[in-house]
Amino acid sequence: MPLLEVRDIHISFEGTQVLHGVSFEVEAGEIVCLLGPSGCGKTTLMRVIAGLETADWGQVLLDGQVIDHLPAHRRGFGLMFQEYALFPHKNVYENVVFGLRMAGWGPERARQRVAEVLQLVGLAGFEERDVTGLSGGERQRVALARSLAPEPRLLMLDEPLGALDRILRDRLMVELRHILKNVGLTSLYVTHDQEEAFALADRVLIMQEGRIVQRGTPEEVYRRPAIPFVAQFLGLTNLIPGTVAATEPLCVDTSFGRLQVSPDGAGPSVQAGDRVMVLARPEA
Repeated sequence: MPLLEVRDIHISFEGTQVLHGVSFEVEAGEIVCLLGPSGCGKTTLMRVIAGLETADWGQVLLDGQVIDHLPAHRRGFGLMFQEYALFPHKNVYENVVFGLRMAGWGPERARQRVAEVLQLVGLAGFEERDVTGLSGGERQRVALARSLAPEPRLLMLDEPLGALDRILRDRLMVELRHILKNVGLTSLYVTHDQEEAFALADRVLIMQEGRIVQRGTPEEVYRRPAIPFVAQFLGLTNLIPGTVAATEPLCVDTSFGRLQVSPDGAGPSVQAGDRVMVLARPEA
C-alpha cells in the first residue's frame, strides 16, 4: 500500500480549471518530484494534498485512509517553502523548536530533538545564532530542520532552493537528497528546474496545464520523453517531424533525408506510414 495516494483531483478558480483529474501514488521512503513550468498546477496540487486548498473533486489518502476532512495541521505533514518564513526575532533554536511546542512536546524531549535535527542538517552549535545573521544556505537548513523536527510522515517542499544562487543550490541539492534518504523520509518536491528534479527525485511527475503528462525515474523520463512538450521542457529541442519508411531497421523520412534511428522510446506499434517525431540528442 502506498503511503500517499492522490485520486482524480479536480480544482478550478473563478471558472478556470487548474487541475484535471490528477492521480498518483508515493511509496514510503520515496522522493517524488512534481516538475513543470510556471502555471502548470504543481503548487496548487501540493496545496490540495497539504490541506491548504479544497479540491472540487477527488480524494487524498494517507495509509489508505481518506484525509480530505482533516485540516492542514492535523495531517502530520511537514511543509517547506521558498520563502523560509523564519521568525527574524527568534534565534535558531527558537525557530526550530516552535512546531514542537505547538505539538505539545515536553521541554527536554524538544531540546533533544532540536539538537538531533541541527546535527542532521549540519548546524550543530548554531542554537543561539540570530537567524538574520545567517547566510542563505544556513537559513535554508534552519527551515529544513524546523520541517523535520516534528517527525512528519510526509515532507512537502515547494521550490525550497529557488532563492539561492546557482553554486549554493547545486551543492544543497546533493545534501538535501542525502538528508532525506538518511532519515527515510517520504517527500514530495515541487520545482520548475529539471536539474533539481533529476538530482533529488526517485521518480518525476511532469505536469502540463493541470495534468500529469509523463511519470518515471529521471533516467526514464530523459531517455524516453513521451510527447514533444516533455522533450522541449527538458531542453531536448532537436525535434524533427517525419514519416516511418520502414520498421526493420527503423527508418524515418525527414526533410534531411532518410534517417535510420534507434527505436528507443518509439514504442512497439510504430508502422510504415506513421507520422513521428525524431529526437536528435546532443550527446548522440
